[in-house]
Amino acid sequence: MTPDARTSLPYRRGVGIMVLNRDGRVLVAQRIDMPSEAWQMPQGGIDKGESPIEAARRELCEEIGTCNGDFLGESRDWYKYDLPAELAGRLWRGRFRGQTQKWFAFRFAGDDSEINLETETPEFLAWKWVEPVEVPQLIVPFKRDIYAAILEEFAPYWSR
Repeated sequence: MTPDARTSLPYRRGVGIMVLNRDGRVLVAQRIDMPSEAWQMPQGGIDKGESPIEAARRELCEEIGTCNGDFLGESRDWYKYDLPAELAGRLWRGRFRGQTQKWFAFRFAGDDSEINLETETPEFLAWKWVEPVEVPQLIVPFKRDIYAAILEEFAPYWSR
């Protein structure tokens, strides 16, 4: 996809979810569909007629197999990123240039054994808890700025 064609496309509306455990560590999961070792926090699109918080709760269940999270807060703003040219034509059938996301923080209220990546439509190979400061180094480069901003905004939830 050419840069001009990509910039004429709209952004897909979505949500991102920072899941924190009781120790303030962040859940990251390794994507199935990326050739590199790409890790991310759970995220996904907002369905028609769905509010952002409803989408966040649904995505939490769909992506990590558990809905056992206590709502902590939501981002002040929507954050957006552009897909790299090589992904823009493949993802979402080439209809979007990237995503604009509302982010939510949840405290995982269960036991690690509840996290199950073998969902109806698996998106991840593996998951782990990491220190918040480690997250940006694990993320694909085109999402790092958003992750850094979210970590800063949600610092009161993970700071000890």
